[in-house]
Amino acid sequence: QVQLVESGGGLVQAGGSLRLSCAASGHTFSTYSMGWFRQAPGKEREFVAGISRSLSSTNIADSVKGRFTISRDNAKNTVALQMNNLKPEDTAVYYCAAAPSVPSVVAGTWAFWGQGTQVTVSS
Repeated sequence: QVQLVESGGGLVQAGGSLRLSCAASGHTFSTYSMGWFRQAPGKEREFVAGISRSLSSTNIADSVKGRFTISRDNAKNTVALQMNNLKPEDTAVYYCAAAPSVPSVVAGTWAFWGQGTQVTVSS
């Protein structure tokens, strides 16, 4: 069982930056792939970024490529999402997720979820 708690969301102007962090409980953090998803009102939850257990590979959605980066610290049981050059269309609730398999863009394949943190980008 993995418990995830996100932090770092907030209100920012377009072009600004935010750094989301996700703290995971448990002693098996390094055995899970980690990822970030987001969900805007009236829309489906969509994949944003994922990182493998060994940090050997990352996957970034085309919509945020070049602006967002994902990183993890297995010693601290944390995963972060650095978001730069934010746009109004990035406004959503951002969720941290964990999976015992390779990171996937399909939300249904992720086993554990945080409660979400709101990111609002004003124009």
